[in-house]
Amino acid sequence: MKSVAYVLVAALAPSFSNAFTPPSTPFSARPVTSSSSLYAMPDGGVVITGSAGGVGFAYAGEFMDRGYDVVICDVKDCTAAAKALTARHPNGKVFHTKCDVSDASSCEALGQFAKEKLGNIGYWINNAGINGGRRALSELTMSQVETVVKVNLLGIFYCTKVAMDIMAEQEGFTGHIFNTVGSGVKGGGTPGYATYGATKRGLPQLTASLVKEIDEGVQGYPKKQTKGKIQVHSLSPGMVFTKLLLDDSTPELRKFPFGVLAAQPEEVAADLVPKILATKTNGGIVEFLTTDRILNKFFERFILQKKSEYIDDDGNVIKFPGEQYDADGVRALY
Repeated sequence: MKSVAYVLVAALAPSFSNAFTPPSTPFSARPVTSSSSLYAMPDGGVVITGSAGGVGFAYAGEFMDRGYDVVICDVKDCTAAAKALTARHPNGKVFHTKCDVSDASSCEALGQFAKEKLGNIGYWINNAGINGGRRALSELTMSQVETVVKVNLLGIFYCTKVAMDIMAEQEGFTGHIFNTVGSGVKGGGTPGYATYGATKRGLPQLTASLVKEIDEGVQGYPKKQTKGKIQVHSLSPGMVFTKLLLDDSTPELRKFPFGVLAAQPEEVAADLVPKILATKTNGGIVEFLTTDRILNKFFERFILQKKSEYIDDDGNVIKFPGEQYDADGVRALY
């Protein structure tokens, strides 16, 4: 299999330099993108769940750089996250609240908060998710299983229902809902993450069903006409160096596939937010790890023997000067 992959990447991937120079300045100290190159008239505000850190936090910054007002929320307090976003991304405003997506009433409260702060909602990104720890199902408690299912699956249902109800009343306006998929979405086994994988596997079915309900209605019932237009899409950030990825990981996993395919939250957000904004067809699929990108990364690693920028030869997270990391090697974004 590896030899076949080598032939493929050699044939399809462009040439790359084998040299790697670590960043000379910390991630947090790098300048923000120029507003003149990004600013656009916002087509409604943005709601991002699970955005006190990780890629959700990075999405918020990218939207704000483009002039969007954003509501961030998390099960924990988002005050510090909102303060950091305001300081770094002055083109947009950020509003923050707490929300437990596994609780229906909390999701409804989030929707009301977002309407009050944003007016029309153009983009609702269901980003919140947990993996429950890398353990065999037989070693998990019922409570752990329930929590993962409620956050990852019920939370998407609750938030999507809230967002659709709001967007249906936005007269003459189009609202976009993006449901975040993850490992297990294509049906492969996810040992150690059976619950997580099963919840993510259900999301394409949910999205596909909603697309047909919106476009065609439900057979035997009159098609409901709404004041506003709704579109539902899939969002795939791939492997991101966050707690969700690194929690309970091993040196072997960190070397491969993480060291080859994973990216930093800022890199993923910078790639995906423009794709989100460009999605205009119901049922769109926005992904970071495209086939071309995977082939390019394999070509760099296995043909050019390029070392990982973030994982060393022993499978440890490379810690850059000026950055703060937790025990799992997760870098603090603020």
